[in-house]
Amino acid sequence: MPRWVVVMSQILKIVQERQSSRVPFDPERSVAKQDLRQILEAARWAPTAHNMQNFEIIVVDSKELLEKIGNIKSPISEAFIRENYQQLSFSKEEFLQKKVGILATMFPPEWRDPAKVDEVVRESKSWLLSETMEGSPVVLIVIYDARKRAPASEGDFLGIISLGCVMENMWLVAQDVGISFHVMSVFAADLVENELKRLLNTPEYMKIAFAIRLGYPVSTSAKYLRVRRDLDTFVHDNRFGNKWSTSSYTPSSLSKRAASHSKKHSVHKSRIANL
Repeated sequence: MPRWVVVMSQILKIVQERQSSRVPFDPERSVAKQDLRQILEAARWAPTAHNMQNFEIIVVDSKELLEKIGNIKSPISEAFIRENYQQLSFSKEEFLQKKVGILATMFPPEWRDPAKVDEVVRESKSWLLSETMEGSPVVLIVIYDARKRAPASEGDFLGIISLGCVMENMWLVAQDVGISFHVMSVFAADLVENELKRLLNTPEYMKIAFAIRLGYPVSTSAKYLRVRRDLDTFVHDNRFGNKWSTSSYTPSSLSKRAASHSKKHSVHKSRIANL
């Protein structure tokens, strides 16, 4: 089998196995500098709109600073609880059928009842960021210059996409080197961000996009059910509404493509040798 087919298969496997590690990490097991450098190198080469590279990354591995960050309080978000409810499945059967969203069992029981949202918001206390960080020995905080935007990009939509590319690049390399990865969006919440910017000495014009906790689980991560839509439910053939057929992308057709590619490559090498 041609090397390019093997490489393609390996890359797709990493993509498919990537997941959020919502478990406590071992605070005493540090992330090797070499592995961290690879993750940061992946961020460096992420595609960004107009190659603006509008991001900076703060690596926090000081135990003292991690403790101070962990003591920052985060209020319960009413918008999150209300909108999160719309994404919940209340059984594995429903989850497998919908193929989108998340299982309700990942959240407290009181968050699963829309009639109790007002009560939950009223009675819930703020939680500490340490409850989200859960022992991570290193946290990456991704920030960007809010004064800039990609040319003619309303709301800097292209800039936001670019930040997503930075995240995904780092995530895939972390997955490849065996480091658990969990995105913490709460770091970008207004009240939390204000406290973080004071601790981290970041300029006023810099905004926090997201933070990432890296590390190794205290115990073997429990496998949880993951779902994705089938290709023919979201890919359209030439016109919206026309289901895209996967019949031309069967394993046998891929093998034929691989053979054809290999033959063309051999011919090309032969021509070069005769120059």
